[in-house]
Amino acid sequence: MDLNGVTSVIGPGKADALPDWQDGDAWLAGGTWLFSEPQPRLRRLIDLAGLGWPAHAVSDDGLTLSATCTIAELDRLELPQAWVSAPLVGQCCRALLGSFKIWNRATVGGNLCMALPAGPMIALTAALDGICTVLTPGGGERLVSVCDFVLGPQRTALQPGEILRSIAMPAAALCRRSAFRRISLSPNGRSGTLVIGTRDGRGAFTLTVTAATRRPVTIAFASPPDTQTMQEAIAAAIPGGAWYDDVHGAPDWRQHVTRLLAEEIRRDLVP
Repeated sequence: MDLNGVTSVIGPGKADALPDWQDGDAWLAGGTWLFSEPQPRLRRLIDLAGLGWPAHAVSDDGLTLSATCTIAELDRLELPQAWVSAPLVGQCCRALLGSFKIWNRATVGGNLCMALPAGPMIALTAALDGICTVLTPGGGERLVSVCDFVLGPQRTALQPGEILRSIAMPAAALCRRSAFRRISLSPNGRSGTLVIGTRDGRGAFTLTVTAATRRPVTIAFASPPDTQTMQEAIAAAIPGGAWYDDVHGAPDWRQHVTRLLAEEIRRDLVP
């Protein structure tokens, strides 16, 4: 879609050349949402594609994804065999039901910054203890966990002029066993709930719920829970008003299937 109100597009080329933020600005990465509907308030786009940020970095410390890493680049990434949670990457990529054109333009950072409940990159990075690096005006930066970065539907912790630079997931999280469950109202529909469970070598069990809730919810257990303990923890962590309500699923249905999928995950990971 043409954005007829936009009067200029700036390509800074490097981060220290970013212009001062002003009303009517928007950061441009993949643009798959930005160009999908009218944006009448926008006057200027600041293109991040030319900043040259590496799409991803694998090290002994873990996996770091640039905000401008595309879904296609992430899906092609080969990860160390010791990272037994690596299948979550492909599973979450495929939860983004888009064409190859979308996969090659949509970015990990864009998925987080849109903060839609069904954003699968939110699910992936929240389940793997992701930490966001946010660039602030004036050249500073701050760190925010993914669960604190996404505040609600299309609401994030970003302040005017701030940019999501990258998301880092520690190797310890990637070495945990994992289980993935997703359901929607139709075979190719948007996620109604997406639940990920992880368990480390000491028995600590973590459940991450997205899509069904207004923001990502992580529930941690020091030891493997039984069914009742887990279901009581879900009820305590996700009160009635926290369940999302839209055309892709009613709150009571989302709550019901989340509980069912959580129990399936518990049985997968807890002997």
